[in-house]
Amino acid sequence: MQPRHLLLALTIVFFWGVNFAIIKLGLRQVSPLALGVARFTLAAFPWIFFVRRPKAPLRLIVIYSLFIFALQFGLLFTGMQIGMSAGLSSLILQLQVFFTIGLSIPLLGERPTIWQALGALVAFSGIGVVAIHVGGDISIEGLILLICAAAAWGAGNIVSRIISNRYGSEDMLGLVCWGSLFAVPPLLAVALLLEPQAFVRSFTHIDWVSAGSIAYIVYISTLFGFAAWSWLLGRYPVATVAPFTLLVPVFGFLGSAALLGEPMESWKFGAAALVIAGLVINLFGARISRILTA
Repeated sequence: MQPRHLLLALTIVFFWGVNFAIIKLGLRQVSPLALGVARFTLAAFPWIFFVRRPKAPLRLIVIYSLFIFALQFGLLFTGMQIGMSAGLSSLILQLQVFFTIGLSIPLLGERPTIWQALGALVAFSGIGVVAIHVGGDISIEGLILLICAAAAWGAGNIVSRIISNRYGSEDMLGLVCWGSLFAVPPLLAVALLLEPQAFVRSFTHIDWVSAGSIAYIVYISTLFGFAAWSWLLGRYPVATVAPFTLLVPVFGFLGSAALLGEPMESWKFGAAALVIAGLVINLFGARISRILTA
């Protein structure tokens, strides 16, 4: 990978990692579902008038949007508000890799390798470490919602794979913009049903910190991040680009400590080490085994 492209990849994962601390700042003033509505409205408009709609049938785009946008981020934002730190949220969401593998078995007929199974076991043991330390700013409800958000991301990945297999590789920016459009109605409906006063108050009493948080989430994390990531995936093999996502929790913990003052307890390092080790085993286990055997 060329040095400037390496710098671009590191910049993207840095933005994605710090994004969790930015979300936490936004949630101080804006309700979780209002933050979701704002994010996807601004990610859809006016861009859908300039970006071509993906070739896949509308129903698949809607299903993709429901899982990877509406459900994932509705659960993520709510879980972070009711009891989950920004650093741990960035870590737990990486479980989407293993939910994607698990769902691919019944839905795509794929068979996981022994290394993928071992990686999942190691990673989920890290979540067990988090579970036994609930209390204070970490609640079991928040942890469950974050795990469900990772599962929703995994389901969205399966739909994305189906779209790619049937209709060819899609332009990621187009899928993000049009997927964002269809995420707005369900989030808006649930917000008006469950928290109408909080939803209205989120926009009538918004401060500059919340406005800046929304702008960062929409324009830097979503539009720039996904577009640049898609460009790298189109230029380099997936095996070259994908491992950079291992740095997202690292930047997530550093960002939460710098911007929010979140404490860096030793057990958090232990949980992070287990989850990242599981991801490394999943990505590189077979390759390492072949090298050792040779």
